Amino acid sequence: MNSSSPNPRAGTEPPTAGSSEAIKVQIQGLSFFYGNHQVLRSVSMDVPALKVTALIGPSGCGKTTLLRCMNRMHDLYPGNRYVGRIVVQPDGTDIIAPEVDPIQVRMRFGMVFQKPNPFPKSIYENVAYGLRLQGVNQRKELDEKVEKALREAALWDEAKSRLHQMAHNLSGGQQQRLCIARAIATDPDVVLFDEPTSALDPIATSKIEELIVELKKRVTVMIVTHNLQQAGRISDMTAFMYLGELIEFGETNRMFTNPAKPQTEDYISGRFG
Repeated sequence: MNSSSPNPRAGTEPPTAGSSEAIKVQIQGLSFFYGNHQVLRSVSMDVPALKVTALIGPSGCGKTTLLRCMNRMHDLYPGNRYVGRIVVQPDGTDIIAPEVDPIQVRMRFGMVFQKPNPFPKSIYENVAYGLRLQGVNQRKELDEKVEKALREAALWDEAKSRLHQMAHNLSGGQQQRLCIARAIATDPDVVLFDEPTSALDPIATSKIEELIVELKKRVTVMIVTHNLQQAGRISDMTAFMYLGELIEFGETNRMFTNPAKPQTEDYISGRFG
């Protein structure tokens, strides 16, 4: 699992000997095209369950493209094309297979974007939105699930007296925690974070980082970040990408102290990027 170079068979291999970690997502030979332009080139990696996996690399290397493949965001635009497989365990569903409903994929892969993007609704209805799509309509059950998500997003104490106020009345950091609550309310398999703190101040950033570390107790997390210090603080595994390829993937501590690839060392030491 801690392979140090791209390997087209990596997604099909079991965890390394002696490892007790379960694999949550197997990315197998994934390439992605915007029309005729290839952005990802045969990326293969095994994402461990209940860990934080960081995607790092210079701008334009394919980090966000990879993340958006995992909740089928690219399906919203015509002419985009996937090659390869993204298999979710334990059921073994290939989520980019054409017969798989993208809406169902997005229920399994919650996503939090770079800038907070609450819906123009109340705090309560932001969190309840996905639950209603899942068919949860009884008020008691909705109330319980909304409260649970807001508690897990460390927002309940600040929001419980204003649940029916518009979400845009919250501060930027509170809005981002609301977006996290919205993402986790539907009990996804994985939560995807695309530079979730880049628009926030240091105090709000710290709260989001603490929240991500807490979330991995019950959900698998993947995060795109340009902040190497952030990756070092909160991630268990790190994938370094360059020009659409996976250069190195392994345990964060090992990669940051003893990278296997010269390109990884150059990027982490600040020689490029």
